[in-house]
Amino acid sequence: MEEIIKPLYFLFPAYFANMAPVFVSKVFKKNWPLDFGKKYKNLRILGSHKTIQGFVGGVFISTLAGWLQYAYSPQNWLLYFDSGLLIGFLQGFGALTGDAVKSFFKRRINIKPGQPWIPYDQIDYVIGALLFSSFVYFVGWWQFMFLIIVSALLHIAVNHIGYWLGIRDVKW
Repeated sequence: MEEIIKPLYFLFPAYFANMAPVFVSKVFKKNWPLDFGKKYKNLRILGSHKTIQGFVGGVFISTLAGWLQYAYSPQNWLLYFDSGLLIGFLQGFGALTGDAVKSFFKRRINIKPGQPWIPYDQIDYVIGALLFSSFVYFVGWWQFMFLIIVSALLHIAVNHIGYWLGIRDVKW
């Protein structure tokens, strides 16, 4: 059981980073687009759903989650890393960078912001978080694949719940 829970526990900061922008954007009256409204080949670079506040807020929340996770973890679970702040920051930055890169490609193939692009919407943040945190700790290829698959399924479940609660506009 520990082989299943530990990798998911390791990725907690990325999960928080992925969820945070939705909530952070509701706090601010004005949200500034991450792409500054610029276009590339007549299409928005990232789209209106990617904001500076969401990106910064997501990285902050992820960093805080990493610090709290490290501060309150059982000792034997700390074998993954020795700095919760660094892992939290890297996972948050990686998760939101992965999401932004995916959004760039979504715009190129004319998928509107908020519209589903399965399976990329479900795995972009996981791949980004794992790649960026691998500068400090690499989980291994089997756990990497396990986290992508399980996180995609969790992402679908959480988004459906968010949709039913009225927090999200689309199920995916």
